[in-house]
Formats: sequence, structure tokens, C-alpha cells
Amino acid sequence: MTHTPIAEGYGLTEASPVVSFNPLKSELRLDSIGIPVPGTEVRLVTATGDLAAINEPGEIWVRGPQVMRSYWKNPQESAQILHEGWLATGDIAVMDEQGFLKIVDRKKDLILVSGFNVYPNEVENTIALIDAVLDVAVIGIADPTTGEAVRAYIVKNPYSSDVINTETIIAHCRKHLTPYKIPRSVVMRDSLPKSAVGKVLRKDLKAEVQHEAQIDIDAQKPGF
Repeated sequence: MTHTPIAEGYGLTEASPVVSFNPLKSELRLDSIGIPVPGTEVRLVTATGDLAAINEPGEIWVRGPQVMRSYWKNPQESAQILHEGWLATGDIAVMDEQGFLKIVDRKKDLILVSGFNVYPNEVENTIALIDAVLDVAVIGIADPTTGEAVRAYIVKNPYSSDVINTETIIAHCRKHLTPYKIPRSVVMRDSLPKSAVGKVLRKDLKAEVQHEAQIDIDAQKPGF
């Protein structure tokens, strides 16, 4: 549409304007944020603090001239993400054998099911393959047995005549996902909360779940 090459990159406010970029003269990689720009170091750190292996998910840590010195007048928040010059971004990625990076998900959105990591993006991408699904969001909810369970929020495609319900969603996921990644519950919605740029706000869905849980707790109190 633009009649010009488009290359994907990655940056964030705390490491502006860019951390990695797809080389313009190399083969186009649609699912990659490229390689670190000159003068920038990137490492992927696992939950145990070790360096991630090739194709193993880890949090992106960045060190370079574009990394901020600190948050303005907020030393506590700064200390949480700055580690001896390295910025812990909160983004989870994998690196292939050629050093190309691919974003997997946000660390804060990671779902722990019986100790296993579930990345919402993977489940969302799987469900989005269904023609009858217009929009989808996945979050983790509290579960007494597994710690957390996967919940999917679905907006039906109004132009599709296919039946879409909890059973069809779960049956589809069983074909493409390992058992612990399959949604335990499915909620049909007319719309999903989104930011001004159209990004689904998982935090708003999580807030709804927490609010509902608090109502249930209050309802069980004597004299409610």
C-alpha cells in the first residue's frame, strides 16, 4: 500500500527511540523485531535470573546510550527495573540462532498454570484463527487447584454465520494447544476494552475479575 519497504523494530519510552531493528537489506522477517542497533546490548533473562538459551523465552534487558538514567523523582521504581546499567523492560522475547528477536508477551501478563508458563499472545493467536472470532483477549484468573487458569474473552464476528460458543472455542484449542494452555472459561462479549490506539487492555479485564471476586467476598460476610 505504501510502495516502500516496511521494517519492524522495537523501542520503549525508557530506551528511546529504538532498541532493535530489522536490517533493511536483509530478508524480511514479519514476526521479528530484528537485531540490536549499533552500540546497544540486549540479553534475555529467565525467571531464575539466568541467561536464556537460544529460542528460550526471557525478559529483554537493554544496555546502551539510549537507556534512561532513572524515573524522575522515583528512586524506588527506578531500582526495580535498572540493574547496574541494564534496563529490565518487562517484555518477554526469544532469540534465534541468527540473533533475531521476537516478542512473546508482557511479563506482567504471564499466566502460571500449575507452575507452567502460559503466554496470552499464543492462546489469542490460536483462537483468532477461527473465522467466527472478531476479537479475543486472554488473561489469567485465580484458581484453587492450579493457582491460575486461562480465561478467554471473545467478540463474535458479525459477518460470520458459524456457531461460536464455549464448546467450539475449547474444541479448537484442544487441536492446537497443550492441555494447560486451553482456556478453562470463555466469556462472550460485545466488545473489549481498548486504548486510544486500539490495543486491548488486559488490565481492565483483570480489574473486572478482581471486582467481581470482591463482590463475592462481601456477599459472604455476615449482615451483608
